[in-house]
Amino acid sequence: MTAQAPDTTALDDAPVLVHVTRGGFVESAHRATLVATDPGGGTPLRHGRVGDPVLPRSSLKPIQALAMVRHGLDLPPHLLALVCSSHSAEQVHREGAAEILATVGLDLSALRNTPALPLGELEHARWLAGGRGPEPVAQDCSGKHAGMLATCRVNDWPTETYLDPEHPLQQAIRTTTDEVVGEVTHTTVDGCGAPLFAVPLRGLAASFGRLAAAEPTTDEGRVADAMRTAPHMVGGTDRDVTQFMQAVPGLIAKDGAESVYAAGLADGRGVAVKVADGAPFSRARRGLLAHALLTLGVDTPGLRDLADQPVLGHGRPVGAVEVLDLRTP
Repeated sequence: MTAQAPDTTALDDAPVLVHVTRGGFVESAHRATLVATDPGGGTPLRHGRVGDPVLPRSSLKPIQALAMVRHGLDLPPHLLALVCSSHSAEQVHREGAAEILATVGLDLSALRNTPALPLGELEHARWLAGGRGPEPVAQDCSGKHAGMLATCRVNDWPTETYLDPEHPLQQAIRTTTDEVVGEVTHTTVDGCGAPLFAVPLRGLAASFGRLAAAEPTTDEGRVADAMRTAPHMVGGTDRDVTQFMQAVPGLIAKDGAESVYAAGLADGRGVAVKVADGAPFSRARRGLLAHALLTLGVDTPGLRDLADQPVLGHGRPVGAVEVLDLRTP
């Protein structure tokens, strides 16, 4: 029996949107799907098959956090921002995860996310120098998992099995994802062990726009304001997701593995990007988000700094990460 070939149409058909040049030579080309949405349902920017599903990876965390808030999670802004995070495992992040758990009488031993080394380069080196190996608290998703466990305690749901797709918590997250982002067409497992849902890229962009524009008193507004209040908790030192929110007033943004990025503006517009090659910490992903915002008329010095990505040769600029014209034909 012949196995059915996977459907790679959306990735194969994605247009080339980024060139990496060195000394006038195009060294690399990146295919990507990109969409910007407006509150009226329009798509002022649209490249590739934006209605097709993608795995949003950690870009889905603000939506997962929204589901937790809807089910009773009540944390101060800096800790709610950590629930939305893929943090660098700086001390403030690790202590924050422990603080979330302590609010419901748990400690770090309750975490069931994948043990890992810190994501932040400096913290990674310090961790190894201290003789420590992979631990759940050092993994970039430990804030989200702490929030999941706290939500379980608030609702008297089992904590040992909180990663099971049939667990009430994960069912609640799926319901919220279906409602806020769009129909879930596939379920798998994320790198941290939590269920992961495939959703339309266009729906991901629109959901971030709605979150960013929500009234502060709503559950959506609480999540968005937490991210804006404590952008360092969402990423960390030298992380571009933190820098984007610091550079653009009112912006919320969340990076995801395999070169996914999503952002929302306070006026209700949203942006979502998926780079086909999935390169980790992709320069293409960062450049596309920055240039999409610039193309939408958002313009701040910090955003222009993020858009400017030189390619170095012997320590000096000899090329650039060049995003092609994103204006929809």
